[in-house]
This record gives sequence, structure tokens and C-alpha cells, in this order.
Amino acid sequence: MSAHPVITVKPKGVGRLRAGHPWVYRSDVDGSAPAGLVRLADERGKGLGTALWSPHSEIRVRWLAPEGENVDAAWWRMKVAAAAARRAGIADSGHRVVHAEGDGLPSLTVDRFGAVAVAQLHTAGLEAQRDNVIAAIRDVLAPRGLLLRNDAPVRERERLPRETTVAFGTVPERAPYSEGRLVLEAAPSTGQKTGAYLDQRENHLLLGRHARGRCLDLCCHHGGFALQLAAGGASAVTAVDSSAEALRVLEATAARNALAGIVAEEANAFDWLRSAAAGRERYDVIALDPPAFARDKASVRRALGGYKELNLRAMQLLAPGGHLFTASCSYHVHRGEFFAMLADAAADSGRRLQLEAILGAASDHPELLTVPETGYLKAALLRVEE
Repeated sequence: MSAHPVITVKPKGVGRLRAGHPWVYRSDVDGSAPAGLVRLADERGKGLGTALWSPHSEIRVRWLAPEGENVDAAWWRMKVAAAAARRAGIADSGHRVVHAEGDGLPSLTVDRFGAVAVAQLHTAGLEAQRDNVIAAIRDVLAPRGLLLRNDAPVRERERLPRETTVAFGTVPERAPYSEGRLVLEAAPSTGQKTGAYLDQRENHLLLGRHARGRCLDLCCHHGGFALQLAAGGASAVTAVDSSAEALRVLEATAARNALAGIVAEEANAFDWLRSAAAGRERYDVIALDPPAFARDKASVRRALGGYKELNLRAMQLLAPGGHLFTASCSYHVHRGEFFAMLADAAADSGRRLQLEAILGAASDHPELLTVPETGYLKAALLRVEE
């Protein structure tokens, strides 16, 4: 019998666990415990396994292991090693090693950028296991340095401090890593999502294979799409973002890889698109990867309006036979809503668009069918008819 505190899970919560979802909400548990590991049981006392317990979170329980499985330092090492083994075939040295619930390690993400690693511990339950998590990452990945990028707003709801700290070793301001034939740079301490957007890694490479003529990367940040388009043979690439600092990183990376023809423009994407449409500009390939517009369910309708405007304008800028890659990382905008929005935008644009591919996050960001929260990224590759 585990020495961990016992939390009773009510029938609704038991149903969620048996359906394959690891979360149990505050209203579906009885009992209390300090943040950390707990043993779960149903109302008849039957064991349900071991979980992370967050006493101040709406999501009180995040299930880890079945009854009888000991969650100790060796367990964390085994789980991180299993996640790393699933990425063994990835040639790019920049990729996600642990994708939280997608790898059976709720609220933990670990990214690799060449010689360094960046981890995020999002919940109080996981924070109580910090030493075991750090030791597992050190033992399995053996990075030169590990940065804990614990600055996400969710930590405030867990009553945890927001911090960025080096757990061990050294972590440079810029961390080089490979993506296809290019050497890119992450900003582990300062960049939005470290500047890398690893969930789009495979889509960056895909669009690079479609590169030709004039190309456009909207909301480009560090230019994942722009750089691969330039490397793929585009004659000219325009990269648009509202962050001057992000554009400086893009330009430095382009120079590092001897890529010519990228023009960086600091601008709001909505304003830039309106101006380009008025000027009747045309592009052969367009990448549109805006930030998450819907932070909660209440903002979905407004978010869909914003996504539609961006996509409609982008569709109008496509040259005959041109391709549009478009994405939404808003979890609250569901796939059906995303594709319905694209259909509405296509109808209003006056263009006939073919759906060439339905896309999502890279394979190192696994999605579980029973945990829809792991499937936040939706994307499509569209082609406008001649």
C-alpha cells in the first residue's frame, strides 16, 4: 500500500479516468493533501493509481500510473527515457522530447535545442517532484545545461512563482539547433515559446518543399517558414511580424545560413494585409501562423472573426496556382470551426481553393484521442485554382 495521501474520486471523475482522460476536477474529488503525489481510490476504496495533486487548481488530479506501480526517481527516469526513445528517428536536433499528457507526463514539457534542454513544470503537483524530474532529464538527455522556463501564467493559478532559472550547467542566450539543412537559433530565456515553435517543425519543412517565386510569411516571429522557403528556392521572401526583436533574430539566422532574398517588415499583420490587398500584390506561397486568438471559450466567436479576416486577405493575395499554409494554435477553436471558417473565407474571397492537406503539430507533439487538449494545433495546405 502506498504511503501517499488517499484522495477519493467520485463516480464522474472515475468515468473520466476510465475513458482515458488523466484529469479530475475539483468538484469530482473528496479529500485534501499537500501538493505532490497522491493515491486515488473510488468511493468503495478500490485503488485507481497514483496521480499528481494540485490543491489550488480547478484540475485537482493528473493521473500518472496504475495501482501498484511505484512512482519514484526510477519511474521518472523510465518515463523520460521512453519519451526520448520515441523521438529516436528525428534527425533535427531541435525537437520536443516530452509532450506532457501526450507522453503520459502531465504538465511537463521538455524541449531539446542541440546541446541544451528547456523544461516547463506547469503545476504544483509536478513542482513537488522537481528534483526527480531534473534528475531524470540529466540522466537521460545529458544536456550541457537545463533551463526551467517556468514563466507561464498557469503557474499563478497554481500559486507558484513565475520564474526562469538554470537548473544545472550553462544555457546560452542563443541556442543553435538543426532543422532540415538549416542551423536555427532558439532564445531559451526570452523568446516566445523560446522562439522556435517546434510544433510547426515538420510544417516548416513541408512548405519549404513547395517554395517558388514570391513568398510571404505572416506573423513570422523568428521566421521558421520564411527561412525554409528561402532555402527551398524562393526568389524573394517577405517576412512580417510586429516584433522588431524577433525580426532581428530572423535576419541574423538568415545571414548565418547564407540565405539571401528575405525582407523583414515590422508591421501588424491585419494592417499589412489590407495594404497589400489594396496594392494588388501577388504571392506564390503564403504561410499564415498567427498567435492564439481564443484564450477561453468566451473569445471563440471574436477569434474566428480575426482568423477569417486574415485568411480571406491572404487568399486574395495568392497568385494562380499558389499555396496557402494556414494554422490556428487556439485550443478553444475546434477543428470543425477552423475548417468552416476557412470555407467562409474562401467563399468571400472569390477564389476557388483546393484542400491539399489537413495538418497539425509535428510528430514529436503526440495527440491522444482521449485527451483532446493535446490536439490544439490545426492547419491546412490550400491551393488556389488557376
